[in-house]
Amino acid sequence: MPHPDRLPGTPEFRIKLPQDGAEARGYLLTPFGGNGTNKFLLREGSLVTAEEWPGLGRHARRFRAELRAEGALVDAPAAPGRLQDVPARWVVTRDIECNSSSAAAALVCGYDASGPESWRTDEGHPLSDYQSTGWRPPHKAWLVRGSNVSGHNLVRQLWLAEGLVSLSGAHLPPLEESDPTKSALRRFVEEGYEGAASYHQKQGLVDELHAFLTQMRVGDTVATYDDDRLYLGRITGDAVQTTSPGGLSNLRRSVTWRTDGHAYDELPGELRQKLSVQHDVVDLTGVLDALDGLGGEAGGTDEAEVAETLERPAPKELTLPEVSDALAGELLVHDRVWLEELRELLLDEKQLVFYGPPGTGKTYLAMKLAEYFGGGPEQVKIVQFHPSYAYEDFFEGFRPVEDPETREVAFRLTAGPLRELADLASREGNRHVPHFLIIDEINRANLAKVFGELYFLLEYRDRSVRLTYSGDDFPLPPNLFVIGTMNTADRSIALVDAAMRRRFAFVELSPRTEPTSGLLGRWLERDGRDAEPARLLDALNSRIDDSDFAIGPSYLMKPGVYRDGGLERTWRTKILPLLEEHHYGEGIDVAARYGLDSLRERSA
Repeated sequence: MPHPDRLPGTPEFRIKLPQDGAEARGYLLTPFGGNGTNKFLLREGSLVTAEEWPGLGRHARRFRAELRAEGALVDAPAAPGRLQDVPARWVVTRDIECNSSSAAAALVCGYDASGPESWRTDEGHPLSDYQSTGWRPPHKAWLVRGSNVSGHNLVRQLWLAEGLVSLSGAHLPPLEESDPTKSALRRFVEEGYEGAASYHQKQGLVDELHAFLTQMRVGDTVATYDDDRLYLGRITGDAVQTTSPGGLSNLRRSVTWRTDGHAYDELPGELRQKLSVQHDVVDLTGVLDALDGLGGEAGGTDEAEVAETLERPAPKELTLPEVSDALAGELLVHDRVWLEELRELLLDEKQLVFYGPPGTGKTYLAMKLAEYFGGGPEQVKIVQFHPSYAYEDFFEGFRPVEDPETREVAFRLTAGPLRELADLASREGNRHVPHFLIIDEINRANLAKVFGELYFLLEYRDRSVRLTYSGDDFPLPPNLFVIGTMNTADRSIALVDAAMRRRFAFVELSPRTEPTSGLLGRWLERDGRDAEPARLLDALNSRIDDSDFAIGPSYLMKPGVYRDGGLERTWRTKILPLLEEHHYGEGIDVAARYGLDSLRERSA
């Protein structure tokens, strides 16, 4: 018979003990215990550990001793073939009402454990998903994105002007609770977004809704990002559900925004790292001190500034920004036509690879172009391939996930970086916003193994394929661009196959051709330095017979090179070892042929 006080709408939970798979089961009760949370019923037949670990609370020890004396906990019969080092177990002979889920977890595990995290459903969801939010730090910080919500820049058009922050919830029913549990939100999302979102999108949406509706509180700091500037404010109102055009902003909180923004390039590094997390709601409490250190005065935004931003309509068609003189100047590319050709290649092909010797700035150029064409770092994700990289790492697969309390490992379907970025790019209203995946050292992995059926989608962006693990019908969004980098001096890696070459445009960066050949000279001139390092690099590369082993300028574009003795030190420890490897077994005196003294004598 079910307990008359079982909390309605909640499932049965379990803890699986380590080593022998023994498990305990129970469920939440409606009455509250002494700590203000729901009581918990440990079910008859559950197995608990007989061990008591150091640190187990005095009350828990006494409770276990009383139950043992009453016969509610008796020795469990040894299982056939039981290993000697497996701890002894007790079996529960009757239902036991515990003061809280944590008290029940301590009873089962023999140590103080967090009940909301230790007790799990059969699907692996924690008990905390079924409880209202308990204690949390009195002051937290949040990033909420709103510069592109179904094609609308709500930061400019709504948030700063009207003093609020919002979240889209177009398919949610009327919420009767002010602090809905994650379990309730999961049910609403599963029902309301069926067929409109992938499993990964639904999972992210549940987390974002729960944070916005339940975790955020009045007084918390809120940040948003738009047009290369970070805006800060203070939450002043509880979450309300209202109507809005298209459901773009029907979940709202009032905010007092500061009058000024902060340039992205001037933000502390730890804060910029957090801003790169690609979710609509991100917990920034870990960098709250950095946010507080930015300063600024609370108040409304300047009306003229808001009016000016409202006049700028959001673009609707997928395109890439035109190459500017400022970008060419920042990259020290003397011929803007070369950059314009890269833009055209990306628009036409969607994928390109920068290839060339080491030190030619392939990764740096890829990151700068991606951030420029994508509109900021939040639309860019970087991965690095290596020989053991696989499809499961890159796209999706079942990955082992360890329970922090029981140490039990379960395999769960997990999205990789490409799936995460593709889901972000394919969100409703996002298809005109370019998103970039940078694959560093793309030729270091087994590409056929890593890409799998995605090879087809790289060429046919208007088609979809059935995925290996999730079974979803998946298209690669047309607004997802891929830039790879490839080191041609790495002869331990086989050349990429014909299928790869057909799907990517290949752009060479060589120290012997522009824009790379004159890059160091332009950099030295811009910084007012002597041009000798550029002359020495040109002389060095003229002596190297294999263009794949030419030395790129980035080795000599670091501050340490220009400290006392820095050029000699860099030449000896960075450049000459590369050439030693190139000429290994040939009997060539590398220092005599490529050393600074030899090069200086020749150029004198």
